[in-house]
Amino acid sequence: MKLRIKFKKFGSVCYIGHLDVMRFFQKAIRRAQLDVAYTTGFSPHQIMAFAAPLGVGLISNGEYMDIQLNSIISCEDVVKRLNLSSVPGIEVCSAKILPDKAENAMASVAAASYTVRFREGSEPPVDIAALLPDFLSREQILFVKETKKGSREVDLKQGIYRLDYIDGCFHMLLDASSGGNIKPIQVVKALLDQAGESLQEHALIITREDLYTDMGASDEHKFISLGDIGNIT
Repeated sequence: MKLRIKFKKFGSVCYIGHLDVMRFFQKAIRRAQLDVAYTTGFSPHQIMAFAAPLGVGLISNGEYMDIQLNSIISCEDVVKRLNLSSVPGIEVCSAKILPDKAENAMASVAAASYTVRFREGSEPPVDIAALLPDFLSREQILFVKETKKGSREVDLKQGIYRLDYIDGCFHMLLDASSGGNIKPIQVVKALLDQAGESLQEHALIITREDLYTDMGASDEHKFISLGDIGNIT
């Protein structure tokens, strides 16, 4: 059976990269003595798939990992075992059994929600709330994206599904698909560029709140949390 594990990543663990998080869970699953399934062949490894990798330095309240188990006592037992085998900074929140036809976590991701705030002393000298209406009304929101192959100009507009600024904090819902993948820092930089301001280095505290799949039609989005898919037993 396939299980979807939801977990938080916080504290000093936010500076641990994705590959190390993956290795941690491989060891935690063994310590928890879960009946995990392995691939066949010359070099078998645990069957697992993570959703969109989290950037180094970001906190998250909604990360996901799919694993395949041969048997379980209950989803609650899986959560308990993993948390007893975990470390400060990684907390397993839930486990659900996925339907047989469900896509894995990585293939399912369509959007991500974030809360973003400025570090104390790094706030720009502009009224963010006053800038938003004009920013969001633009036909295009152009941003120069740096890649390994050089720089290219991209339009962020279609991938900003929600953007609010309340009590000094941004609330964003952004495209996180393989074809889009907009980052919160890109949105904030584009917004400040509009006012002729630049973003200070390390000025933002970014928390990824959740990841979503899109269950809507081609012309209308219907975002569902990855954590809402599956059943508890």
